[in-house]
Amino acid sequence: MKHGKMWLYIVLLAIAIACMAALRHCSTTRQAQLPIIGNNHHSGGDTLDIAIEYSPTFYYHYADTTGGFNYDLLRLIAARSKRPMKFHPIVTLGTALEALDKGYYDLVAAQYPVTSENKAHYLFTKPVSLDKQVLVQRVLPGGKVTIKSQLDLADDTVWVVAGSPMADRVAGLSREIGDTIVVASDKQYGPEQLFLKVVTGEVRYAVVNEDIAQSMAARYRGKVDVSKAISFTQFQSWILRKNEGELCTFFNKWIAALKASGDYARIQAKYITAK
Repeated sequence: MKHGKMWLYIVLLAIAIACMAALRHCSTTRQAQLPIIGNNHHSGGDTLDIAIEYSPTFYYHYADTTGGFNYDLLRLIAARSKRPMKFHPIVTLGTALEALDKGYYDLVAAQYPVTSENKAHYLFTKPVSLDKQVLVQRVLPGGKVTIKSQLDLADDTVWVVAGSPMADRVAGLSREIGDTIVVASDKQYGPEQLFLKVVTGEVRYAVVNEDIAQSMAARYRGKVDVSKAISFTQFQSWILRKNEGELCTFFNKWIAALKASGDYARIQAKYITAK
């Protein structure tokens, strides 16, 4: 009897090990088929993985509250289209675009202007907002500022988020004024953190989008100036890979529907300063 039980245990153990090996093989095969996002996998199926940029205007999470212009629009599209979406908060645009290129994300909702150069690399949805880039600088005693015009930036250093289009804009401005403007890139932080570096005096000047700058400046009235435009007003759209024409059509259809229904205007009025 003892020998019989022992053989039974051995057989059951062998079956358990075989099952574990099979599950592990299936998991490994699944991982090989789906790209990785951090420690997770692309959701697969009908679920869309959305990279969404942190900002006080476009996406934020505070305590139990999550909101923002891009977030609310995308959530509404997901609800009405019955298309599940999984959101992945991002800070650095360059890293998100690399992940988009590799298929880790289906769409990037971030501040990235629609230009002919950018169109050569990505598909863009219909415009979802308008924005422009502004200089962030500290206010000196007496309410004065160092940079009164773009020409005053000659021979100085301006910080931008690494991988953002601000670097190209500042380089273009340098050519326009016929003098050198040094562009320094921050690879670790996003626009909000870069703004705070100006507030604390860690850096002198930074360039970020106006919506973010104005929202942040409201918390530091009299300390920071964001009135100097670095670019003209530009369309802001969501970003997809070049081969995602069908998915781009899907989002364009729903953007148009939300604008026609009045829901877009309601969400815009909630989050975005009128221009």
